[in-house]
Amino acid sequence: MAIPNYTYLKLKMLGPNGIITMSNDFSHAFTCDLEHFELATVVINSSELPQLGKSSTPAVLDCNKPTSSTVFCPLEETKAVGIDPTNPTKTVRIGTQLSAK
Repeated sequence: MAIPNYTYLKLKMLGPNGIITMSNDFSHAFTCDLEHFELATVVINSSELPQLGKSSTPAVLDCNKPTSSTVFCPLEETKAVGIDPTNPTKTVRIGTQLSAK
């Protein structure tokens, strides 16, 4: 049985002659955490990546082909409102159902 204290980076455990206390500095703890994170990432990726490759089919999209989602259709009635008085071509469309606020 061991009791870790992450605030003070100490590990206490019962030994044959009393309590054994091990401590270290923050930089060493950070280095260990980083190494263990990288190791765990490599292990997980090496086991999951082949399975994902088998279960998925590669898809190549044709970027030149128009889709139905490329055409914008408003869901409600809109009106054009000018945003620049000096240039009447600069407009924005807003919903006509909006409140005065």
